[in-house]
This record gives sequence, C-alpha cells and structure tokens, in this order.
Amino acid sequence: MYERSPTATWVSLSTLDADPHPTLARLRSAHPVAWVPALDGWMLTDHGHVLNAMRDDEGLTVDDPRFSTGQITGPSMLSTDGPEHARHRTPFASPFRLDAIQSRFTSEAERAVADLIDKFANDGQVELRTALAGPLAARMMFVALGLDTAFEREVLGWYTRIVDAVTRITAGQPVPQDGLDAMTALGAAIRSSLLDATPEASLLAAALDDAAELTEDELIANAAVLLFGGIETTEGMIANLLHHLLANPAAFDAIRDDPELLTGAIEESLRLEPAAAVIDRYATRDLKIGGVTIPCGDLVILSIAAANRDPLQFPNPDNFDPARPNAKLHTTFATGPHVCLGMHLARLEAQAAVRFLLERLPDLRADPTRPSAPRGLVFRKPPTVWAVYATGRPMGVPVA
Repeated sequence: MYERSPTATWVSLSTLDADPHPTLARLRSAHPVAWVPALDGWMLTDHGHVLNAMRDDEGLTVDDPRFSTGQITGPSMLSTDGPEHARHRTPFASPFRLDAIQSRFTSEAERAVADLIDKFANDGQVELRTALAGPLAARMMFVALGLDTAFEREVLGWYTRIVDAVTRITAGQPVPQDGLDAMTALGAAIRSSLLDATPEASLLAAALDDAAELTEDELIANAAVLLFGGIETTEGMIANLLHHLLANPAAFDAIRDDPELLTGAIEESLRLEPAAAVIDRYATRDLKIGGVTIPCGDLVILSIAAANRDPLQFPNPDNFDPARPNAKLHTTFATGPHVCLGMHLARLEAQAAVRFLLERLPDLRADPTRPSAPRGLVFRKPPTVWAVYATGRPMGVPVA
C-alpha cells in the first residue's frame, strides 16, 4: 500500500476556484508533485513536469471511465489515446490546420466581430464577455460545425448544461442526468446538420471523407467535443485577453498604436490566465515523477495555470508583459498527442475581436465601478468585463 506523499492538505477547492495562483505558487515551490486530497489526485505544478506529462500517452492516459468529459460525451479524440485516439482525431486534422482555418474563417470572423460591435458601439458602455467574446465563439463554432443558427438558443442551453456537468464531475460529484440529456439533444442537432451536407458546408462535413472508420455516435461525440472546446475555452481566452488589456491601459494604448504587438499580447494572456486551468490524466502503471511515486490508476492533474507561471521558465510570472519574448512557450494549448486542434481558430477570433475594438473604440477603458477578475476551478474567465467609451462612432467597420 502506497503512502501518498507529499500531501497538500491545505489546498482547497474554493481557493482554486477564486484565485489559485498564490496557492499554486506555494505548491510549486514546496512540492511540484503532490497529492491534493481536495481533488483526490496528484497535481503537477512546474513547467517541465507538466510538459513531459502532456507528451506521455503511455504512462499517463485520458482513456479512463473517470475522465470527466468522456462521461458526458462518450469516447472521442479527447478521451482516447494511442491508435484509438488517432482514429478519432485524424479526420479532423486537415480541416483544422492553419492555412485551412485562415482561408476559410478570416472574413467570417471579421464579419462576426463587426456585426457584434455594431450592436453596442453607440451605447457608451458594454459588458464584453456576453456582448462579444461569448457570441463570437458561439457563432464561429456554429459555422464550423454547420449548425442551424435558428436553434442557437437551444444549442447554447444544452452546451451550458454540459459544461456544468463536466465541472460537477471534476469537483467529485456524480454524473448529472441533466448533462446526459443535454448531450443527447445536442447529438440530435449535430446529426441533423450532417444530412446531405457537402464538404464546403462546414469543417465537420469536410471531415466526413476521412471519417469512414468512425461510427455516427463517435462522429457526434467528436463534434460535441469541438463545440465544447470551441465555445468554452475560446470565450474564456478572449474574455481573459480583454480583461488583461483593460487592466493595463498602457499595453492597450501601445497595441492601438502598433497592432503588431497584438500577437504577443494574445500569447501573454494565454500564459497568464489559461481558459482551461487543468487537464486530467490517469497513471497506467506505477510512475516516478520528480522523485515521487504515483501508483497505477491514480488521477494526475496537470496544472496549466501553475506551469504557465513557473518563474524558472517565465521571470516575473505574475506580470502581464505583451513583449515577453518566450510567452509562446506556455502550455495552454497543450502539446503532444492532445495538442489543441482548435488553437488556430481561437487565435484568429481573438485577433479579430481586439483589432476591431481598437479601431472602432480606441478610447475603450475598464469601468472602474465594475471590476472584473477571472474565476473557475476548471474553466477560468471573468464573469463580466465591463468597459466604457465615447459614443457616436460610425457604424459598419469595412471588412477586408
């Protein structure tokens, strides 16, 4: 019988939900590999161990019945490893490559952003998460998956229930039936979108030619995973970026004057506050990580949030520095077999959102009466991002 040590009994779920970074820094400094009773698992908190764990799909796996998302969606590219993972993921690799995303979605994202900004440009104030970040992420995934926008409210309702179910499972609660019911309804909508669809209709339809080895249920599970990631983490990524820029007016003004700085700001925001704070793995055998013995079958939690603030990799890690030369070494999009398939689309959306905001509302500033701060145990984003600006600007930003 293994004694799970070192043990971090002082780590609480409430702390990890609200502001985890001081706790993660203490944990990383004292015990970068530690058993956290509150999570009923081991947590890795330094950059090197997290990267190595992401690349190891033999000693650490997602293919376990306890894997939270898999309990709702069923087997998919997110919850399988090895040849089975390749079978699920390969059909989607080509449609999601950088050049395919840029050619297919650049104008689409710009139109979506311009339309969304038009709706609040003359209001003088705006809550940017629900007015821009969330609707943009949702709209782009509806286009990518060929979903009927007439049913957007219903689909987003199912999606919200699925996100809630995954969060509850991660916190140690039983699988909620409501989440399973939402997945069934979402699956029916995705199935309908594929009827008579041509490869030009959506990325999902484009993947069909290479998806002969996937059953219909498997194809739908993978589409649900893409929708889940494409909305939740992209909304969080854009909301966190807007929060950081508004909290740092000098950086905001510098990017307005030199848009080339935006790329670095996006990577630095991804590093500083990843929208997905942790990812789960399960030990397939007894492992030795950082001198600590991890028994076969134990949950191993990779803390992306902690790895991204490892001072050995990123000096002054708590500072938002858009000019940080190595910001792109963050672990936010993972690496190895499960590197994020949608990272090119997410970056494209963030670029369009901020670039058009800077053009349309150059005097945008945080509303000092309604401050924002990211929160969340698994998925981190600010509940609100309020901003104020001058009104009376012309409508309809031209789209290149």
